Amino acid sequence: MYQTEIKKIGKDANAFEAEKMIILFGDNAPDELVDFCYIIDINRVENEITESNKLVIDGTEYGITKVGSAVNINLNDLGHITLKFDGSTNAEQSGSLYLEDKPLVSLQVGSKIEII
Repeated sequence: MYQTEIKKIGKDANAFEAEKMIILFGDNAPDELVDFCYIIDINRVENEITESNKLVIDGTEYGITKVGSAVNINLNDLGHITLKFDGSTNAEQSGSLYLEDKPLVSLQVGSKIEII
């Protein structure tokens, strides 16, 4: 359904780990944001992402609790969404994918991200 991998990690990309947030962006990340992002390949989303899907990072599964209204478009066009691991069922930010409240896996260059 969707698959990408981390190509580069901004020097401050882990700044939001305490808030259980990961910011993904394609190669086109603005200069002022690039240090805070995990840079990914921009790949097409094959089917619309819904709460019935799962996010998988390097084999660790996370249930999707809410999909922001701009997630599908932003992921397709920019590779840019925020992953929030807080279990929220309310999409406060349209570009965020809300996931179950579980510990974050450690992301590395080459880490695989899938939505199944």
